[in-house]
Amino acid sequence: MDLPPLSTLSKTQERALLAGLILLGWAFVVLARLFTLQVLEHDSLSKMAHRQQEHLEVIDAPRGSIFDRNGAILAISSNSHIAVVNPKRIPKEKEELAAAMLAGILQQDATQLQANFEKAAGSRTRGGYLVVNDHLTDEQAASLEGMHLDWLEIRQLSVRTYPNNDVAAHVVGNVDWQGIGVAGVERKLDKDLAGTAGLRRTERDGKEVSYESEIVKSPVMGKSVGLTIDRELQFIAKEALKQAVKENGADHGSAVAMNPRTGEILALENYPTFDPNERLLAGEKDLGRKNLAVGTPYEPGSVFKVVTLAAALETTHLGPDSPIDCGNGAMHMYNRVIHDTHPHGVLSLQDVLAFSSNIGAIKIGMEVGNENLYSYIRRFGFGQRTGIELPGEAPGILRALKHWQPTSIGSVPMGHEIGVTTLQLAQMGSVIANGGYLVSPHLVAWEQEPNGPRVARQHAQPVAVLRPETVMKMRMMMRRVVTEPHGTGHRLHLIGYSLAGKTGTAQIYDYDHKVYTHRYNASFLGFAPANNPAIVIVVTVSGTTGAAGFGGTAAGPAFVRLMSSALNRLGIVRDVPEEIDELIAHKGLKPKPEGPDEDSDSDTVAELTTPLTAEEMSSASDTGSLQDEVVAVTNSSAPMAPNFVGKTVRDVIQEATATGIEVDMLGDGLARAQNPPAGTLLNPGEHIRVRFQR
Repeated sequence: MDLPPLSTLSKTQERALLAGLILLGWAFVVLARLFTLQVLEHDSLSKMAHRQQEHLEVIDAPRGSIFDRNGAILAISSNSHIAVVNPKRIPKEKEELAAAMLAGILQQDATQLQANFEKAAGSRTRGGYLVVNDHLTDEQAASLEGMHLDWLEIRQLSVRTYPNNDVAAHVVGNVDWQGIGVAGVERKLDKDLAGTAGLRRTERDGKEVSYESEIVKSPVMGKSVGLTIDRELQFIAKEALKQAVKENGADHGSAVAMNPRTGEILALENYPTFDPNERLLAGEKDLGRKNLAVGTPYEPGSVFKVVTLAAALETTHLGPDSPIDCGNGAMHMYNRVIHDTHPHGVLSLQDVLAFSSNIGAIKIGMEVGNENLYSYIRRFGFGQRTGIELPGEAPGILRALKHWQPTSIGSVPMGHEIGVTTLQLAQMGSVIANGGYLVSPHLVAWEQEPNGPRVARQHAQPVAVLRPETVMKMRMMMRRVVTEPHGTGHRLHLIGYSLAGKTGTAQIYDYDHKVYTHRYNASFLGFAPANNPAIVIVVTVSGTTGAAGFGGTAAGPAFVRLMSSALNRLGIVRDVPEEIDELIAHKGLKPKPEGPDEDSDSDTVAELTTPLTAEEMSSASDTGSLQDEVVAVTNSSAPMAPNFVGKTVRDVIQEATATGIEVDMLGDGLARAQNPPAGTLLNPGEHIRVRFQR
């Protein structure tokens, strides 16, 4: 049909025609768009809609638990609501109000909470997020969710808990707010402990409300791990170190107890320590979190003479009775004069160790020679990591032989120009204690998949280092250190057990003022029983001063307390039982006075011509000389542990109060177990831990 000419149409008809054409064009556009959406872009738009409606959520896998050698829980995970704040989304002027709102519900300090907001907001590592509470109750979680705050998120996560607080903290380590291991075994075995996360698909409506969900991939729980440490020994080591550091005005301390035959670490402690349940705030540093026993090398001093004399027995004509000219207390070497505190003329090789003569050690080292001495230092494991399952292990400091100075042979034999860790010293002591083999210190005993059997962890095989006859001679000489009247360890004693060991006290070098200070790294290395060693223990206390800061005096009491408990815990039979009978017969005698004897020998201050640099000795433990002294830490009036098993809490308290014995009580009901067991001779200040159960 032909349209009439526009000139013949009325104004009304013209407007109607124009409107019709516009509607027709609009309909064409709509149809074209619908064709594009329904036909040409159908697949892509369908996928987009699916993505908007569907949401994939990560399901955290339960983290595997960590146990001690006796099955005690050291770390465990549980589900919990946590409150996470993004302070960067809180307006500056509303920070105080926001902190007050949260503090009222969480029962926290509002001022501290606001300060935490500010620290987290300036942190780059956390992206501004701050966990303000990781154990919300259901009521708290509901109250916070009901506020609908865009800067607050309530999450349900698996929370890591450490039931023993600061005991074994440096061994177990901890996780960060995301559940990732950041220290200790938690970090070293993070992949094994973490497991595999799962996935959940949820369908959401336009208001993002979920109406249907399904698990696409189930989470797989991480492996559980069993450690070689003994939780009770860890506690004793912590308390003994704490006492040693505080009583000697020291900076810090470390201790390692080790099975010399297997390499199992029975205890590894540092003081100060930390509570892994407490998270550091953004920008905070806690020096107590540094694992000194494995990560901080220091010059060992006299303890290192064990390596020098063992090398001499293996590579020279020298024997225990060979005469060594100690120069009446002075020795000229290049531009330095080396002194012994007490002058000695000719000493036997075994007396050089017992009296800890610096000059004697240097003369023996010169007989051994640079190459042989360096070779045996490497054989004993120094200058290399032990491979223990802990992060941040230091290899120590051992200069390559080509970098030794002409005067190095006058320093290295007595423990200078070399940096070692407490763990490495324990490994060294184990060579003498186990018959001449270098074993690999380790912490992990077994691993277990969920619902699977326990699988023993494989470790490196021992490597022969010394001949059996050399080992027997070294044991005998180290025994004389504590039995000879003038031996540097003659006042150190374990009732009922034979003991062998070596003390060391090394002056700390001040790099800022380029002088040797009168602050010491004091240590004691020992094993027992001497003829059939079952345990090796090294205790180091750093930053001590004066005569009370020498190795035996500062580190000796902690060593004896830990060794006594370890021998009892492991049920090691006493090899000197007659001492027990004598003790009982003479119980009530006054104890022998404590304190260093006037006639006890000590090492000499010897200035180093080529001290380790500050970079080489980052722990600032470069040393000049050594002074060795030991103080008695047991006495003939030592009390015996009563038998608390089967008694009530009230009865235990009354008996403990009457006898003056310190008791740590765990649980309630009747006493089911105690440590040390009944009849054990208690060291001064030693506590008895009693476990109660209904």
